[in-house]
Amino acid sequence: MLALGKRTSILPAQTGLELSYILAAQQFFSWTVRQLADVENEMNSVERIVHYARGVEQEAPHRLPAAKPASPWPSAGRIEMDGVALKYRPELPPVLKGLSMSIKGGEKIGIVGRTGAGKSSIMTALFRIVELSGGKIEIDGVDISKIGLTDLRQALSIIPQEAQLFSGTLRSNLDPFGRHDDARLWDALKKSHLVDDGPSTDLNEKSAVPAGASTPNPASKFTLDSPIDSEGSNVSVGQRSLVSLARALIKDSRILILDEATASVDYETDRKIQETIATEFKDRTILTIAHRLRTIISYDRICVMDQGLIAEFDTPSSLFLKQNGIFRGMCERSGITLEDIRMAVKESET
Repeated sequence: MLALGKRTSILPAQTGLELSYILAAQQFFSWTVRQLADVENEMNSVERIVHYARGVEQEAPHRLPAAKPASPWPSAGRIEMDGVALKYRPELPPVLKGLSMSIKGGEKIGIVGRTGAGKSSIMTALFRIVELSGGKIEIDGVDISKIGLTDLRQALSIIPQEAQLFSGTLRSNLDPFGRHDDARLWDALKKSHLVDDGPSTDLNEKSAVPAGASTPNPASKFTLDSPIDSEGSNVSVGQRSLVSLARALIKDSRILILDEATASVDYETDRKIQETIATEFKDRTILTIAHRLRTIISYDRICVMDQGLIAEFDTPSSLFLKQNGIFRGMCERSGITLEDIRMAVKESET
């Protein structure tokens, strides 16, 4: 309209230039509005990051040089729990209620109980994934709440129920920092029954794992350069457990924790894993949350958890002889007899 009104006083070329500038300005203002809207949307992410950085309770320091335990630590693997109480949030009821127990170095402890009894919470407390709300835990006389998280967690090994694998190779999953030679890695793979002494075949061969199998058969093989997909999606659940066992063998800590590690493997693989643990970790302190009672009836002592408390804590034979005891009831439901326990103990001593 401005161009029409001024058609007698301005040149057509000037009119064209003005119109092109107006169109460019219109596009610029539209782009500015879109950018402002995007900034407003993205500020939600900034708000969340600020909340996580300032409003969420952070972990304790990973390194405390002044409180670093004297090397080698732990040397014996002795664990002392004194009045341990644990809450996952301040407003929630405690999941551990004044837990006290003394575990000697090299002792094998089985931990059993109903769902929600507090079994896995003991592991949470040991690794300080959640800080205690009361009491203390000492390993070889060192209060674990006083040292850095790195020093603590490097001293412990765990074989979890759901092993975490990362995208890369089997080698990078076993030894991500390249601290060990191939001989050490192969030795761990053989002892964990992921490979044997026969000729190797690749992980990706279709014939390596039968359809529906949860664990590798005797012919299935890995190599150190076998590819591992994100979260271990190209290996079975049982094989992931065996990789965790191989990690523990490589780390060779004084304290080993098994959190229902064999719940997803077949009985034959379970037996092989138990044999490896019995031979390779025979002088280590072992805490096992048991899914199958037969895997722990040869242990030194059994801790029976009930509603966050220790209901029973003694040798398997003594607990079985306890009339109306929780452990005895669990054994009877699993078809385990006193003779089975005595035989398992005898076999573990040979």
